Amino acid sequence: MTAPKPHLSPTAFWDINMAAIDYETNARFVIEKVMNYGLWADILEVVRYYGRERVKAEVVQAAYLKKKTLSFCCAIFDLTPNQFRCYTRQQSNPLPWNY
Repeated sequence: MTAPKPHLSPTAFWDINMAAIDYETNARFVIEKVMNYGLWADILEVVRYYGRERVKAEVVQAAYLKKKTLSFCCAIFDLTPNQFRCYTRQQSNPLPWNY
């Protein structure tokens, strides 16, 4: 990409070395981390860098999204929860009932 690397806060990436991230190869990882744990400015920066359609495509294929993040993504991308991989995977593996 010709766009400069995104300037992301270390909030979402507290557990890894940010200098070692390859933003193209690890796009889904970066987008998933920012959507789940990043600040609002980080979300805007990711959308600026990757583009709205790429973010939408990657977030739909994300392995894990928090419930609030899933609802947020449904609202901003005009999608239903059933269209998300993490939601359908969660539904197919229900937790045992704790009584």
